[in-house]
Amino acid sequence: MEICTLLKEIERLKKENDICILAHSYQSREVCEAADFTGDSYALAVRAKSVENSTVLMCGVRFMAEMVKLLAPQKRVILSEPQAGCPMAQQFSPQDILELRRLHPNAAVAAYVNTTAALKAVSDVCVTSSCAVKVVGALSQKEVIFVPDVNLGSFVQKNCPDKSIILMQGGCPHHAAVTAQQAETARRLHPNALLLAHPECPRAVTDIADYTGSTAGIMDFARKSSAAEFIIATEGSIVSHLRFELPEKRFYPVSAGLICPDMRLTDLAQVELCCRGLAGEEIHIAPDIAAPALKSIEKMIEYGG
Repeated sequence: MEICTLLKEIERLKKENDICILAHSYQSREVCEAADFTGDSYALAVRAKSVENSTVLMCGVRFMAEMVKLLAPQKRVILSEPQAGCPMAQQFSPQDILELRRLHPNAAVAAYVNTTAALKAVSDVCVTSSCAVKVVGALSQKEVIFVPDVNLGSFVQKNCPDKSIILMQGGCPHHAAVTAQQAETARRLHPNALLLAHPECPRAVTDIADYTGSTAGIMDFARKSSAAEFIIATEGSIVSHLRFELPEKRFYPVSAGLICPDMRLTDLAQVELCCRGLAGEEIHIAPDIAAPALKSIEKMIEYGG
């Protein structure tokens, strides 16, 4: 079946079955075009609260579908691909965080959105890359345990010098693999290009970037900038999206290997099957986990604006 035919069929099925499709920006171009709303984790978390459809199909990874279910518990929430997880979300357990709380009783726990609902449930506030600095800065506690991304936590520390950030040695294996040497090589190949980096990249990369920010921040910077060329140091799909959206500008990946395999598990044919009720996994969260996890997300939205 051709892509255009699949897109028309998905549109029909969405209306017939009262489905809203949310797609993370790291999804493929065709999946994003099938979606009702696209964006980074923060944008989709906020959007989930106002979705009117009875069923929400999350094209992304498990923690994102969990967030939708937490914010819209009355809705049927489907994860497009049951195997789509996030390596970062599994790096630490709730027990690890409770032990850190014991060692630092006066510290707040800020959990990156790339964590399980169970881990969010033992945290004080949730953050995303787009709002982490603002949220951590708004906390009353001076000490903050930042879970789990060491690179994003380091970026927050740099931008919140009045806070004492307790870092954990976790992170995105794909962003963490980007090196300053790769960034410098890309700059030599494209000397007129600005380097735009995600804060999950190592400090050696973000320190030499022209702009560091979330996926949404990177895309917005590229839209508004008068520059004509950009090196993109985040998931490779963003290069593709920007090339479609801004054909008058040029975009280059910092590394050909910066690809999230979990995000690639969902394709357009899978989305169509989900809309038929033949694929995907319905998300359920135990009430004793859902209640405290929701509080951490709501506090993020309150502080993040």
